[in-house]
Amino acid sequence: MILGYSTNAFVKFSVFEAVEKIGRLGFGGVEIMCDRPHLYPPDYGEENLTRLKTLIDDQGLKVTNLNSFTLFAVGDTYLPSWIEPQEERREIRIQHTLQCLKVADFFGCKNISVPPGGPVGEISREKAMTLFHLGLERVAPLAQELDIKILVEPEPDLLMENTREFKEFIVDIKSPAIGVNFDIGHFFCAGEDPSEAFEELFEWIGHVHLEDIDANRAHNHLVLGHGAIQFQEVFKTMINLGYEGDISLELYPYVDTPEEAGRESLEYLRALLQDVGLDLGF
Repeated sequence: MILGYSTNAFVKFSVFEAVEKIGRLGFGGVEIMCDRPHLYPPDYGEENLTRLKTLIDDQGLKVTNLNSFTLFAVGDTYLPSWIEPQEERREIRIQHTLQCLKVADFFGCKNISVPPGGPVGEISREKAMTLFHLGLERVAPLAQELDIKILVEPEPDLLMENTREFKEFIVDIKSPAIGVNFDIGHFFCAGEDPSEAFEELFEWIGHVHLEDIDANRAHNHLVLGHGAIQFQEVFKTMINLGYEGDISLELYPYVDTPEEAGRESLEYLRALLQDVGLDLGF
């Protein structure tokens, strides 16, 4: 189990600079933002991918996840989505996911995270879920061929926000390549106890996002220790269940102070993990 730091906190730097900074902070891994200003697949040929892989290897880092959620290169945080009425918009999301799977294979990364449908908008929930399933059917075969997991990440105000909605969704999924990216803060925002949600979804969890959230449960990622999440209980649940996947710290609001935010979170974790006996490969 390795703790990475997502490059999406370092958008004021190139992905190469971000990797160097994350390595110097002492993390064992890096989650790569597959979007501009970082690794948007159409912008990267084999030469630059090889250069980035060499840098990651030189820093002694593991690629913990490819964050394929946002599409700022052609849209925004959520759009184009899996569930928009326009077929050409959905196709952009599908092609982006296929490209990210190929990049993941190049880096030897075993999972990518994707949005849970998108904002529902004016279509019915039933129609939105149908479109989401159709989109996943287009990308699952390549994921299975490459042995890479496509991890759906429930998030507040999107098609899937909580444990119940994910379980209703996954029951109709036939591909073993589809799982969940368990963002601890998102489940807390949804009013759940993250440790209980983790246990309930454990069989599908392929990767974990880590951030703190205020006691008011507003969706705003905070430095670890600045919010109300009981991380010790979540980590104990991970140990008890035998979770072996990786974890990535995700602090994208701290674009002006990404190193300070990462360093403070790392120090908080070092003290906490000594108590629960969890090794995150610092």
